[in-house]
Amino acid sequence: MTKLEQIEKSVESLSKDELKEFAAWFAELQAERWDRQIEEDVAAGKLDRFAEEALAELKSGRTRPL
Repeated sequence: MTKLEQIEKSVESLSKDELKEFAAWFAELQAERWDRQIEEDVAAGKLDRFAEEALAELKSGRTRPL
């Protein structure tokens, strides 16, 4: 049995309350990893092009308030 299969089996056996707690924990884990990835991408300059495009659109008047 693979590690993933073991995890799936364990999750399936959780009670309703345990599953709710696990889901909240997992959502937080995903959010933390997403934040870390964004921070790494920003530091590496991977998002610079998008920022430049957005600022150019703003300066040219091709934007509107939300």
